[in-house]
Amino acid sequence: MADDDSRETARQHWLQEVLGQDFTIAPLAGDASFRCYFRVTSLPGKTGEKHYVLMDAPPEHEDIRPFLSVRSWFERAGLRVSALEAGNLQSGFLLLEDFGDETWATFRASGGELSPLFEDALRQLHLLQASDPKLTLPLFDVSRMRRECDLYLDWYLPRVAGKTPSENERLTFHAALAPEMKELASLPRVPVHLDYHSRNLMLPDGLLPLGQIDYQDAVLGPVTYDLASLLYDCYQDYPEDERRHWSRIFFEALPAEWAGCFADFDAWHRALRLTALQRHIKAIGIFARLAYRDGKTQFLNEIPLTRKHLHEEMMALNFCKSDFPLLYTEAL
Repeated sequence: MADDDSRETARQHWLQEVLGQDFTIAPLAGDASFRCYFRVTSLPGKTGEKHYVLMDAPPEHEDIRPFLSVRSWFERAGLRVSALEAGNLQSGFLLLEDFGDETWATFRASGGELSPLFEDALRQLHLLQASDPKLTLPLFDVSRMRRECDLYLDWYLPRVAGKTPSENERLTFHAALAPEMKELASLPRVPVHLDYHSRNLMLPDGLLPLGQIDYQDAVLGPVTYDLASLLYDCYQDYPEDERRHWSRIFFEALPAEWAGCFADFDAWHRALRLTALQRHIKAIGIFARLAYRDGKTQFLNEIPLTRKHLHEEMMALNFCKSDFPLLYTEAL
């Protein structure tokens, strides 16, 4: 409690220094990390009322430098990111432009027409893939994919499904996935947002272009990755014909050197679904870890739809259930 109080005091003092006037502060929804967010509203003065988002990233748990580096890169690339108003690296505070509360997910839930959003999301994704990060990005390789799949074995199976896999079952699990992971690693590598989905794409003031958030974990990875995150979103369930429509539009706009790595659109779309499969395995493990390690039990509610998606990918890719028994282990 004392640590929480001292952190609150530090926030208040820093905001007073930065804004130099009265303000209100209210918590916003956090994300899958130690970061937390607040909406800061400066009270009416000469410039009128202004809204900001305060990112509070405790330095002992989070390093905000990657966020700042990626934000600058995305801005150079022409992507819509929050303007940086002020920051304190030592304290772990950033004051950012406020995009508001409307995400792609809430817009869809309210019955909004998604075609303009998909068009803009694909446009920005092409800009990202063509950009030069001027950073040394982590590589999304087979070793990383294996570690991500371990989250399923280490968290979902024992904590949610009540099954602790044996060492032999773990080895068999990874051996069955190895060819697919190698295939993903062989795809053209591009800059990847890594969490390009409906909860991280915003409509600032209800308008396009889409604002991007939660991009600090960007990597160099498969050309299919971010599109798979968008079309095979863990939090959304789109008709497959709609996914194929946007997949084809994206594929047809790829640079020739990348598109030429695929025999045709069907080969591209298969790779997209394979990418989605790996991502769903990871996501199920992460949701379980968030619930049982971090106490964020609301993420357990995301597992059923993600498992549905996972099994749809298995069927589409003609994977035999007998080869992947652990991926069909039911929750208790």
